[in-house]
Amino acid sequence: MDELTRQINSVDPAVGLRAVGALRRLAEQVEATSVARAREQGWSWEQIGDALGMSRQSVHAKYRGTP
Repeated sequence: MDELTRQINSVDPAVGLRAVGALRRLAEQVEATSVARAREQGWSWEQIGDALGMSRQSVHAKYRGTP
């Protein structure tokens, strides 16, 4: 986390932009894992969409067919 904070605060835009990319990838991984857990626990697509601030259709289209 300290390294990521250093990158975010860098005066070099290339370093900061790479940090943004790393954060996006991490957020996608956390989201996918959380959606899978919610589905395993019987959550509906509507519940998951509400929690993510997305429509149920959007979240279903993004994650249907994933384990």
